[in-house]
Amino acid sequence: MDEKKIDAMRKGGKILGNLLRDLKEYVKPGMSEKEVDAWVREEIVKRGAGVAYDMLPKGEEFPGAICISVNDELVHGAPSDYVFEEGDKVSFDLDVFYEGYFTDSAFTMIVGEKGSPAVKKMISVTESAMWEGIEQVKAGARIGDISAAVEKVLRAGKLGVIENYVGHGIGKSMHEAPEVPNYGRKGHGYKLKAGDTICIEPMSCLGKPKNYVDKENGWTVKMKDGSIGCHCEHTVLVLENGYEVLTLAD
Repeated sequence: MDEKKIDAMRKGGKILGNLLRDLKEYVKPGMSEKEVDAWVREEIVKRGAGVAYDMLPKGEEFPGAICISVNDELVHGAPSDYVFEEGDKVSFDLDVFYEGYFTDSAFTMIVGEKGSPAVKKMISVTESAMWEGIEQVKAGARIGDISAAVEKVLRAGKLGVIENYVGHGIGKSMHEAPEVPNYGRKGHGYKLKAGDTICIEPMSCLGKPKNYVDKENGWTVKMKDGSIGCHCEHTVLVLENGYEVLTLAD
């Protein structure tokens, strides 16, 4: 194992996990996406990490420090002037950069105290799918073991399974090989080895899984049928006999 990499990603992952935990408490109805984005940017720097989305290549610049996807938006939501309302579904997806390495995590929540039971169930099932996928991780396991486990939980929950956006390896770059789909067959795909770091990130929806990128900002992915989308994610270190989730809060 590359101990320098693992140490940096442990520290960066802890910063990220704690920041997202605090973000969940911070968000309230009446706040705008841009207000939240500014808070996140300030917190990343204050906690000693780098704003990962500022490091994208020229021509691919993202207009914010965090992806914010509301209601029928699935992922990659570019922060806007939209003001959160009671009962909105919002997904937050954040990378941070620390000592040369990236970590990545996401969660979905309902703003305020009210919310659709169907949306609450979708969030719960999608989180369960993520953890079921994580439980498959160990040296020698196949990516297909993770993918099949995630898909099984999502389909049992009668959710749409997003196939055109996937998890991925991570480390010196935000996105590395291998891809980690949210559907697949056990025993197939890349064989994990100790020291690998991957992002497991189920995406689901209440309707049909077809989606498209908003032409106006070139980033925000929206559900084609207007249904609600969901996304959750952790960065995971592969161990000889299991795993370590690097992006958990204290």
